[in-house]
Amino acid sequence: MTPEAYIGERRRGRLVVMRVPEGTRLTPDRSLELTNHSPSGFEWGYGGSGPAQLALAVLLDYTGDEAFALDHYQAFKTEVVSQLDCARSGERWRLTGPEIDAVLHETPGEPVTPSI
Repeated sequence: MTPEAYIGERRRGRLVVMRVPEGTRLTPDRSLELTNHSPSGFEWGYGGSGPAQLALAVLLDYTGDEAFALDHYQAFKTEVVSQLDCARSGERWRLTGPEIDAVLHETPGEPVTPSI
């Protein structure tokens, strides 16, 4: 079942990403088996290794396609994950399935920004 959305937040200094509506937590475990950018976990809001791990994990979870996720996660990191902003406790970002689809299917020169 493909999630309707992903919600990310910081809880007591830890980053948590949940699948909606399932309410299950997205972990880096499966994505780490493909590429190990950040064994310490996810991050967002910039273009580093933690955001790369999150981008790979989201695409892998959302599409279920390892080859597709590996081919597109760096661009997804740059276009989406690096732009997510939620630095303080209590703040959240939300990335919906239609927003992910729009980014994955956009044509060059037509960027799509997620609702943060």
